[in-house]
Amino acid sequence: MNKKAEELGLKNTHFVTPHGLDQDEHYTTAYELALITNYALNNKKFAQIVNTKQATIYINGYSKEIANTNELLGNLNGVDGVKTGFTNNAGRCLVTSTTRNGHQIICVVLGADTKKIRTTDSVKLIEYAFSNYEYINIKEKIENKFEEWKKAQLKNIEILKGIDKTPQLKLDNLQFDEVPINKSKIKDIKVEIICKSTLQAPLQENDVVGEIRIMQKEETITTVNILLKEKVEKKKVIDYINQFITNYSIYLEQAIQVK
Repeated sequence: MNKKAEELGLKNTHFVTPHGLDQDEHYTTAYELALITNYALNNKKFAQIVNTKQATIYINGYSKEIANTNELLGNLNGVDGVKTGFTNNAGRCLVTSTTRNGHQIICVVLGADTKKIRTTDSVKLIEYAFSNYEYINIKEKIENKFEEWKKAQLKNIEILKGIDKTPQLKLDNLQFDEVPINKSKIKDIKVEIICKSTLQAPLQENDVVGEIRIMQKEETITTVNILLKEKVEKKKVIDYINQFITNYSIYLEQAIQVK
């Protein structure tokens, strides 16, 4: 479990017991519980289980009805998981997944004194998120800005000692196409492009030459790298000779026309 936590980049999570009961070195955070949940929900079987309200199981041939302890499942629009929890130190806990109009949020409430409080707080957080945030298509914003920027700035990028004079650029894959933004702050979204003005050949395909940042005032929401679409070979001696001959021929033609 600790190896998986490390793979997921969790810095404040450490497991000691398999059952989750209180131990000094057994801990996590609300944020990292949300990351764990997000990862777990990619497993279809897990997602199906946590979205099941009731089920019948059989023990030694006898049937038994079991019910999900998630009090929001089936009672709040869009709730499709995930888990309740309780220990003396952690208090009443609830991790909730809610999907509406194709958009999913994960809500984590820890340390509530009662079930009623954890339920009420969860509902407030979920409704606040869906009421106050709107998904913005950042992929479209980035691609449009990038095309505008290339038309204006690509000609100003110099490749030193390169056979090609103008680089062919592309965007790296985005981590996500849409991001939720507080509706009152959508007007503050801007796209910044930072790119090297001078490149040195030889250059390889997919070399990083810059980045695009989606900013909300001074906060960076996400970034995407600007990459070379094709490799650029370094000029050889024969290339310089051919360039000299070409330039000299042009010079002679111009000189003759002047006469």
